Amino acid sequence: MRSRRLDYSESTRSALVESAVELFTKRGYASTSLDEVAKRARVTKGALYHHFAGKQALFEAAFESVESLVYDRLEKIMTGPGTAWERALGGLKAFIGSCLDPAYQRIAIHEAPVVMGWERWREAEEQCSFGLVRAGLQLLVDAGEVEPVPVEVTSRLLFGALSSAATEIASAADPKKVGAEIEDVIVRMLLRVRRPAGEEAPERAAAGD
Repeated sequence: MRSRRLDYSESTRSALVESAVELFTKRGYASTSLDEVAKRARVTKGALYHHFAGKQALFEAAFESVESLVYDRLEKIMTGPGTAWERALGGLKAFIGSCLDPAYQRIAIHEAPVVMGWERWREAEEQCSFGLVRAGLQLLVDAGEVEPVPVEVTSRLLFGALSSAATEIASAADPKKVGAEIEDVIVRMLLRVRRPAGEEAPERAAAGD
């Protein structure tokens, strides 16, 4: 049985993270105070310090929350119904859509590299997103949808391209237009390595001989 104290503690932490996400999105890290976060969450500043050592720790929790929402959305698509190709394109479209979200733009793309430091930010991004890129590409190769490219190297290149795409979208004067252009370019790149319909992978053809 869960204790009421544990439930209250978790709800307090969730309220603080939600408050932080909203305020960091609207005002940015530098212009947001812990007093404001606590006030919006309707808790005391002491309660905030019970859960977080300071402002940076709270920001990292907000970053993790925003990243988790994107990860869960993409994972649901990548493991859902449809062919490997359909899921890959659906995942790409969902990622581009996430890059248009104000919270993701402000917290995960603009603020995180500065607040967390570039190396830690890249490490966190890889832990959250790189696995999905690699798994998606592996599915495409295993399904015979694309040529048997080196999965690890190609995944790194794709991940780098998607990371750059996120920055371009978040910094654009017209994010929707840039997002559509980036989606089109990446699909064109994938089509260059897509196996023609009806053509078997060499290993499958050999196995059928």
